[in-house]
Amino acid sequence: MTTSKIIWTETDEAPALATYAFLPVLRKFIDGTDIEIELKNISLAGRILANFPENLDETQKVPDNLGQLGDLTQYPEANIIKLPNISASIPQLQDAIEELQQKGYNIPDYPEEPKNDEEKGLHQRYARCLGSAVNPVLREGNSDRRAATSVKQFAQKNPHKMMLPWPESGSKTRVTHMESGDYFGSEASATMEKPIDVKIVFVAVDGSRTVLKEGLSLLAGEIIDSSTMNVAALRKFYSEQIEAAKKDNVLLSLHLKATMMKVSDPIMFGHCVSVYYEDALGKHVDALKEIGVNVNHGLADVLEKLDRLPSEKKTEIEADIAAVYKTRPALAMVDSRKGITNLHVPNNIIVDASMPNVVRDGGRMWNNDDELQDCIAMIPDRCYSTIYETILEDAKNNGQFDPSTMGSVSNVGLMAQKAQEYGSHDKTFEAPALGTIQITEDNDAVILEQKVETGDIFRMCQTKDAPIQDWVKLAVTRAKASGSPTIFWLDDRRGHDSEIIKKVNAYLPEHDATGLDIRIMRPDEAMTFSLERVRKGEDTIAVTGNILRDYLTDLFPILELGTSARMLSIVPLMAGGGLFETGAGGSAPKHVQQFLKEGHLRWDSLGEYCALVPSLEHVAKSTGNEKAAVLAETLDQAITKYLENGRLPSRKVDEIDNRGSSFYLTLYWAQTLAAQSKDAELQDRFTQVAKKLEKNEPRITEELIAAQGKPAELGGYFKLDDEMADKEMRPSPTFNTIVDAL
Repeated sequence: MTTSKIIWTETDEAPALATYAFLPVLRKFIDGTDIEIELKNISLAGRILANFPENLDETQKVPDNLGQLGDLTQYPEANIIKLPNISASIPQLQDAIEELQQKGYNIPDYPEEPKNDEEKGLHQRYARCLGSAVNPVLREGNSDRRAATSVKQFAQKNPHKMMLPWPESGSKTRVTHMESGDYFGSEASATMEKPIDVKIVFVAVDGSRTVLKEGLSLLAGEIIDSSTMNVAALRKFYSEQIEAAKKDNVLLSLHLKATMMKVSDPIMFGHCVSVYYEDALGKHVDALKEIGVNVNHGLADVLEKLDRLPSEKKTEIEADIAAVYKTRPALAMVDSRKGITNLHVPNNIIVDASMPNVVRDGGRMWNNDDELQDCIAMIPDRCYSTIYETILEDAKNNGQFDPSTMGSVSNVGLMAQKAQEYGSHDKTFEAPALGTIQITEDNDAVILEQKVETGDIFRMCQTKDAPIQDWVKLAVTRAKASGSPTIFWLDDRRGHDSEIIKKVNAYLPEHDATGLDIRIMRPDEAMTFSLERVRKGEDTIAVTGNILRDYLTDLFPILELGTSARMLSIVPLMAGGGLFETGAGGSAPKHVQQFLKEGHLRWDSLGEYCALVPSLEHVAKSTGNEKAAVLAETLDQAITKYLENGRLPSRKVDEIDNRGSSFYLTLYWAQTLAAQSKDAELQDRFTQVAKKLEKNEPRITEELIAAQGKPAELGGYFKLDDEMADKEMRPSPTFNTIVDAL
């Protein structure tokens, strides 16, 4: 039998640490089953090093693993387990570069403001590492994301305790958004009738033309969009919300996604910083410009670069910044003990992770006194802000959601071949002056255009036809498998969605939908419909575009399960292979901070365990490997035991952490393999292993707990020292001996 290969991705932070604990077990369990696990480094550090091979010696070079995996997705044998990775902001990129340089890697500094062709080239090379750099390469299929049955049943029997009541006396919390001048209001869209090459051109008021991007090849049936964020309207919106928050004595918070939408959202973030701190920053604009402050990086960039000024000037500016808080509303805090606010860095509060927490915490965020307080949640653009507005109003009227009874909202997401990659790539620009930005054919015939003022944010995106066809097919498949109402969240008032609706109506009749409840609803209406069912304990399937996929697959899992990391995320690749994602990593940095401080890793690898089941099933189905089928079936049973016995990591030191969870998953998997009778060889092999693990359980758990309570040493943050990480994540000699002897 041909050996099947499963690619396990080496990523960042807590998921990377957890890999050191679980991967050695996995490799031993599949030994002799014609399955091979290959580790591919697509971490932020790995992506950086792969970009500069000419700067490194042979021992330091890292291959372009991401590019290789992107190529692999085009083949039916692809089987990739993708763990959460850092979607890097510029501050994170700079920190990673500094760490790698300190480790002896001769890579160049990141030029924030490139001044010559060489620096512009470096700027472009580093841009490949920013934001959702990994996702567009690997996501050559659409997303099927839902809670595994065993996970959902466990969550209902053992509801998480993080849900806080909404105040019966009423809440001042609300979502606010722009009413005009945003992407929603300006969006224009068109479907290509034939293959065509286009370019993006800025046309100044004097008629002069500047090509911003050229050589964009479009396919027949492809949808393209253009939209603009008017920054004058954006800044006016921020000013109005600052006044409203001050008047109502509520916290002010901004919710964007500066990691995924890595070009547009940091700019929007920067405008909020400059408006909020206007009295201080405007007073010292020349001094701040001289030291290279970039408000798009947040207040942290301002405070850090003040060290470049004479001490007297630094003290003066710090005093003026402190004075701002006396006249402005209080900001939502990320870490009140360290004085880190919502506006400190752009990647601290990410909308898809932060807004579910507002719902979960009874409509409140943390203030400077480390207490929960009502807030205004600013989500400027109406394309998606209304869904959060709807759920907050529902919670105000109907009270908090109950994880023990609430139904599920699973998701079929359109994301293949870079569908709807808004604001995150080389088709997003700041308008250089008053004029028009056009999308034209090579002969300058205009397809779409946007009027712009200086600094307005223009974005274009593409959505190919084949992924839309596949998305509709996947939606029907899930509707048949589940029997649940299946709702396309599409807004006929948006240019893009109007074009998508035409295609959905054209492609749905190609599938047998007899007896299925499949509808198209505007996002706010779809949210209302889904919430009514959720409160009745009924399930619904949301069929959404890429951004809503990202938002909803955090929102509902956080409310239902306590975390989105426990979701089953399957991407059937369009070429026939499979990509199996393991949940969200938004909380991963906090987990690492705790581990470094007290040697306790609370990261839950349930997402990894769950993703491995369909990965093994894919091997069995595509190759006829019956051992893979047995491994998948028994692992699924082991996960159920893992949940039923409460072996998830605790948040507290000196209690079970990720390493203990890995041990118990190993124990239960060995037990289920020993108990099954479909494969005598596997049964015989694991009978003794299970007995040894059972016998040594007290000693192993004692050794794992004993490893906690002291700082962990990893030799780095972005690039770990393998020996040190292995020592920290495999601290039980007894457990290691049993596993390594397999």
